[in-house]
Amino acid sequence: MAQILLHGTLHVTIFEASDLHKGNEPGIFRKLMANIEETVGVGQGTPKMYATVDLEKARVGRTRMIENEPANPRWHESFHIYCAHLASNVIFTVKDDNPIGATLIGRAYVPVEELLNGEEIDRWVEICDREMNPLDSGAKIHVKLQFFEVTREKGFNHGIGSSKYPGVPYTFFPQRKGCKVSLYQDAHVPDNFTPKIPLSGGNYYEPHRCWEDIFDAITNARHMVYITGWSVYTEITLIRDSRRSKPGGDITLGELLKKKASEGVKVCMLVWDDRTSVGLLKKDGLMATHDEVTEQFFRGSEVHCVLCPRNPDDGGSIVQDLQISTMFTHHQKIVVVDTAMPGRESEKRRIMSFVGGIDLCDGRYDSQFHSLFRTLDTVHHDDFHQPNFPDGAITKGGPREPWHDIHSRLEGPIAWDVLFNFEQRWRKQGGKDVLASLRELDDIIPPSPVTFHEDPETWNVQLFRSIDGGAAFGFPDTPADAARAGLVSGKDNIIDRSIQDAYIHAIRRAKNFIYIENQYFLGSSFAWEDTGDIKLEEVGALHLIPKELSLKIVNKIEAGERFSVYVVLPMWPEGIPESASVQAILDWQRRTMSMMYKDVITAMQARGIEEDPRNYLTFFCLANREVQKSGGYEPSEHPEAGSDYEKAQQNRRFMIYVHSKMMIVDDEYIIVGSANINQRSMDGARDSEIAMGAYQPNHLTTRNQPARGQIHGFRMSLWYEHLGMLHDSFPHPESQQCAEKVNQIADKYWDLYSSESLERDLPGHLLRYPIGVSSEGDVTELPGFECFPDTNARVLGTKSDYLPPILTT
Repeated sequence: MAQILLHGTLHVTIFEASDLHKGNEPGIFRKLMANIEETVGVGQGTPKMYATVDLEKARVGRTRMIENEPANPRWHESFHIYCAHLASNVIFTVKDDNPIGATLIGRAYVPVEELLNGEEIDRWVEICDREMNPLDSGAKIHVKLQFFEVTREKGFNHGIGSSKYPGVPYTFFPQRKGCKVSLYQDAHVPDNFTPKIPLSGGNYYEPHRCWEDIFDAITNARHMVYITGWSVYTEITLIRDSRRSKPGGDITLGELLKKKASEGVKVCMLVWDDRTSVGLLKKDGLMATHDEVTEQFFRGSEVHCVLCPRNPDDGGSIVQDLQISTMFTHHQKIVVVDTAMPGRESEKRRIMSFVGGIDLCDGRYDSQFHSLFRTLDTVHHDDFHQPNFPDGAITKGGPREPWHDIHSRLEGPIAWDVLFNFEQRWRKQGGKDVLASLRELDDIIPPSPVTFHEDPETWNVQLFRSIDGGAAFGFPDTPADAARAGLVSGKDNIIDRSIQDAYIHAIRRAKNFIYIENQYFLGSSFAWEDTGDIKLEEVGALHLIPKELSLKIVNKIEAGERFSVYVVLPMWPEGIPESASVQAILDWQRRTMSMMYKDVITAMQARGIEEDPRNYLTFFCLANREVQKSGGYEPSEHPEAGSDYEKAQQNRRFMIYVHSKMMIVDDEYIIVGSANINQRSMDGARDSEIAMGAYQPNHLTTRNQPARGQIHGFRMSLWYEHLGMLHDSFPHPESQQCAEKVNQIADKYWDLYSSESLERDLPGHLLRYPIGVSSEGDVTELPGFECFPDTNARVLGTKSDYLPPILTT
């Protein structure tokens, strides 16, 4: 049967199955009895029946397990499934879970073509064996389905539309109005970074300073300082700009938190327990998170610092022979404090939160200039971060690895949602009940707007997460309650995967352009080309974001409209670039890009368009190159002769590490958080994540006027940072002129970066990602660049035969 593109939303309910008790092959019931008489040394077992929903080989939903109802399990679970899949059938699979794996009972098939008219289907469907013959028992499953095609969705291609936009549906947290948002590029902005970016109302964009604001927030807190982090390092200082010093600014983060706790402030920290940092593996853990050091620093103090593994119940989840606690991470990066009301007359206080990509740890402090060598005797002398060489050290000199990141500050009702997330996590993994009792603090104002609706600077904001009931207290137990709260069923738990939903929703609404900065870019493996060298169904990177992006461009090309997607990535994921894990991730990234370019080029050819596909979809990376000046830092040692380190030092160049997790749509909507564009971050049951989606209702794109609020100013400021200039075309990224101009500059900067000689500093940091695109859409090597400069690491990556995909996707 021909496969049909299902692009839209599929509503599915699985009610129950019947007559599973006698079937074909060696007897379904005997199979179940074999599971009951388990032979794995755990005594009498229990049939645990569950059903899954698949679009061909892509798993898109699953029920919880029902115990002790082997013949007639009743689930009554509903699913709201975003889909962008080629499929001929919606497949319902019934299985019995057991300690060794799962026993297949059978599969039921509903042809996709029956869904296309949008009518509701409610029926009992025959359950078949592997040869698609109905089971002898007459087993059936009762399901209900209805498909809503994407172009019929109310907001498709319409942007935010109006201030009445209600936010992303089917999510745990509703959208909040009357909020205030501050956006941050990098940990610090020095006074001499001064792009002139006009906004509406005769205003100009003014940057905010992340670590300065976090320092002030912690310093001025009276009741609480709550922090979650992938890593928190006590030895860093937040204030380092000698031109912008603050009283007490030379204190380390660890001492500052101890000081606040000694003043009676509740200082509570949830830091990921990096299990690889225990024992013989490595003193800082494979990820160098310092978690053990941080916990020891606060031991015996009034700071409550808890190391939490990703599976708190120590359920010993074994996935492909690896334990989850060492595989997945707590990745949320938040700070929650109480803060004074603006104006001096009030003694009242309110909640303020910070959410984004920047951990409070070493290697993160940087500015828009991203120096490699010139700060080694000043702000980076005691904070030298270079994990891409085995022996990177300040004593051997630069280049350091510069760090580009994005963060946000949230005020108003949304700040309380971030607080609630912290409380849910603390109650699950924090141990002692030491949180501040807000009801007893009469000076804290309850959640309320901090801006009026007509204020041009008001924001509507919504909080999203990837997390499950193993990491957050108080998730509902029943599927019906979970569905009402925008949660979905996992194998053993309830999952919030609203970050992925938010991305899909924003991409579908987009009108003109999308600008993404992310540390990773891989996914939609169900749509990758089947080249025979891997089993696509075993990759499991099933999130929709790359496919939604390419389908958006296709839709616009078919409608004869301009649309551009710009994606900024690191050259390679942090680590030794030749290592198996980095190469595996680059291989997944290449397959993802290739899938997208094939979609775009097929649509262009169908319309007879002979443009460069990079005008519609283009990938970049960031890097710097500095000429040597006299009087700089002189290292006492040298890198090993012939090493990548020595080559990078001699050529005075290195990548700027892109750690951002951000998407801007049409200059009117922005997502900022901790979640990468990979399966780990988007799954919900893997890494725990948090993100916010926000817009200014008084700065929306209309027919006559593009959005010119803070989000526009922020994007233009980022482009100024990356390109070292502003151009008249930049306010209209969807235009062919803008896409060609940005690509032209990035091509030039790549040539300067990769050339043998260097006459002056690189004038900007945005480089084309070093790949070519064939006329069929295959991602190829850029001529002369099989490997990244100064390395033996392949740009296109190398498939790993021994690392399980669950680790690298």
